[in-house]
Amino acid sequence: MNLGRTKTIEQSIADTEEPGHQLRKRLGPLDLTVFGVGVIIGTGIFVLTGKAAGVQAGPAVALSFVFAGIACALAALCYAEFASTVPVAGSAYTFSYASLGELIAWIIGWDLILELALGASTVAVGWSTYFADVMKAAHITIPSWAYGRGHNLAAAAIVLILTAVICLGIKVSSRVNMVIVAVKLAVVLFVIVAGLFYVKAANYSPFIPPAGSRGAGGATSTPSLLQDLGFAPGSFGISGIFTGAALVFFAFIGFDIVATAAEETRRPQRDMPIGILGSLAICTALYVAVSLVITGMVKYTSIKIDAPLAAAFRSVGRPGYATVISVGALLGLTTVMMILLLGQSRVFFAMSRDRLLPPAFAAVNQRFGTPVRTSITTGVAVAVLSTFVPLTELAELVNIGTLFAFILVAIGVLVLRRTRPDLPRAFRCPGVPVVPILAVLASGYLMLNLPAATWLRFLIWMVVGFVVYFAYGVRHSRLAAAPEEVRPPAASTR
Repeated sequence: MNLGRTKTIEQSIADTEEPGHQLRKRLGPLDLTVFGVGVIIGTGIFVLTGKAAGVQAGPAVALSFVFAGIACALAALCYAEFASTVPVAGSAYTFSYASLGELIAWIIGWDLILELALGASTVAVGWSTYFADVMKAAHITIPSWAYGRGHNLAAAAIVLILTAVICLGIKVSSRVNMVIVAVKLAVVLFVIVAGLFYVKAANYSPFIPPAGSRGAGGATSTPSLLQDLGFAPGSFGISGIFTGAALVFFAFIGFDIVATAAEETRRPQRDMPIGILGSLAICTALYVAVSLVITGMVKYTSIKIDAPLAAAFRSVGRPGYATVISVGALLGLTTVMMILLLGQSRVFFAMSRDRLLPPAFAAVNQRFGTPVRTSITTGVAVAVLSTFVPLTELAELVNIGTLFAFILVAIGVLVLRRTRPDLPRAFRCPGVPVVPILAVLASGYLMLNLPAATWLRFLIWMVVGFVVYFAYGVRHSRLAAAPEEVRPPAASTR
């Protein structure tokens, strides 16, 4: 499978050595793991748990997290092999370029731009909800012009502030992230321990609500594509677990962001697998524990869709605890936004360095060692999106883009194993070809559990991407400008 011109592994690595386009190697395994935990624990657990439990899965949302975690783990093994083999900025985009060809690389890069930009916008909207909650607890009223229906300037403001932090350098971002992640983990553990004292066994009954039941506030979830096609019933039931998994899958987006920092890692062959798999394992365990505690504290039919963790403690007469959680959620969501913005700018940077997008965006600031132009451009775009687009619609669109990227990465592992069996691999995905095939099937099934409208928006975005590629990228890319460089792969890589 080779669609379009293919850049060899050696060429991908050589691109990182081009003067003026070099990122500094500052990160180790702890930095990467903390980055992963920092971006994974966020909107999914602090915000989306409410909708997944309240209108889709009930207490069985814990199983939704388990299934989503399994799907991510399968993809994570594929990501770990790629990231340790091709330590170049750009994550799945760069991997695909070296295994599936330029056209597929463009598709996945365009898809990642959607995923990361909308992901950061989604988190910004969730952040503003907790910000309003904290301000209310402090008896401070946010002006209607800054936070209201149809406009959300509070979300835009935090995005622009974090964009400035990212521009200052990867090590500054890492240090800020490490401090905030420590606070966020403390809050998550506080939720688990404190919440256990208010869990009522009766709230778990029924653990899997009957299909078609009414959820929180009498609401039902938006039908998935499978439901529209008549292959699954409506809300709740067994199908509700998987519909919930397709939504809370957003909670796991993060380990693939770790892969975007491969070029800035001191020993990527060793450190990338540790960062990717370690952060995923830690977060899965915490998610399951938190979801069980919250649905045990509050009946799923009464759970609050917005800010569910803080609302759960208010419902048991602990408003002080709720305020602590809201502050922790604010900090936690801040790191998620920062890392999503960082990852998005790195994908944009890699595509510009390959000249599939204007090369002006591939310039690295000599003072800070970061791609400032791409960071500012993406930050402004994310700020605009977070101002006007609702949270749930953003989250579902992010999920379909991420799942599509997972599928291409898993296929890429299979292709590269066949075309470059000689390539040194510091980490090898176990169980090939079974694990990559399972990753494709699990990701594809979760995609089918997303609404039909989400599929339509995703297809429109991809059509726009094809137009941009054939109108600009295919003629201006590095390989198009120097076709003599397209040569058979060397026998080995450095």
